[in-house]
Amino acid sequence: MTQITANFSNSLCERPLAIDGISDFDLAETLDCGQAFRWNPAPDGSFTGVAAGRACRVARRGNELLLYGVPQEDYDRFWFSYFDLGRNYRQIKQELSADPVLARAVAYAPGIRVLNQDPWEALASFIISQNNNVKRIKGIIERLCALCGEPIEGGFYAFPTPEALAARTPEDLAPVRAGFRARYLIDAAQKAVSRQIDLAALRTLPLPEAREMLMRITGVGVKVAECALLFGCGRVECFPVDVWIGRVMRQLFPDGLPACAAGYEGIAQQYLFHYARTSGML
Repeated sequence: MTQITANFSNSLCERPLAIDGISDFDLAETLDCGQAFRWNPAPDGSFTGVAAGRACRVARRGNELLLYGVPQEDYDRFWFSYFDLGRNYRQIKQELSADPVLARAVAYAPGIRVLNQDPWEALASFIISQNNNVKRIKGIIERLCALCGEPIEGGFYAFPTPEALAARTPEDLAPVRAGFRARYLIDAAQKAVSRQIDLAALRTLPLPEAREMLMRITGVGVKVAECALLFGCGRVECFPVDVWIGRVMRQLFPDGLPACAAGYEGIAQQYLFHYARTSGML
């Protein structure tokens, strides 16, 4: 078990905030499907993680979502949006299921939601994800947070800000063991601090302009840019193509995604990615 699941603060073990009426949301399918890297499971099915400088332990009980260490106002202000609980996934899944391949992917993991992560954290995380596996990505991120992030309650660390990384050198980040990605992270931080990359604007810029802006960063290509926009900026029309999705498209959608995925390409991508990677379909 990693440090993040072991170091519960008192607030993460107290009586939880219970949110009733939560459907179409499976914790493992959502938090362990390759879109976020600071969540870790416990034997009881709960997950503990850190997002945007907030630590949280989250569990399910029937139709309830249980959040430990989270006051109601913090749920309303942050976690409701983070878990994308305002989006009607039941309707989206019905629309996607008009295509038989997408219908199988949706039925395989119907509890997936696309998280609304912090733009900087998502960008940096997917820079780290290049040519990497999930276990190693998690390790690099935790070491990076411990080295450069601010301590928060419970023995956790916030994700380091662009300012915290911009003045670093690749040699400074050697303990993180990020390899060639350290240089890319520092370049991204420097461009964010200088406003060459306007993280806030990425949510609303036309997609070609948003992609072009992100690709000014050393080492950021189309796939990382699409991931940053989808998972960090709420751009659910983005469609990152990695090795798994490339195989899916070549074998199952050689003419492109069906019309039923229009406007929700990124959500369709997450169902397809998880299905392709874990079901043995390819």
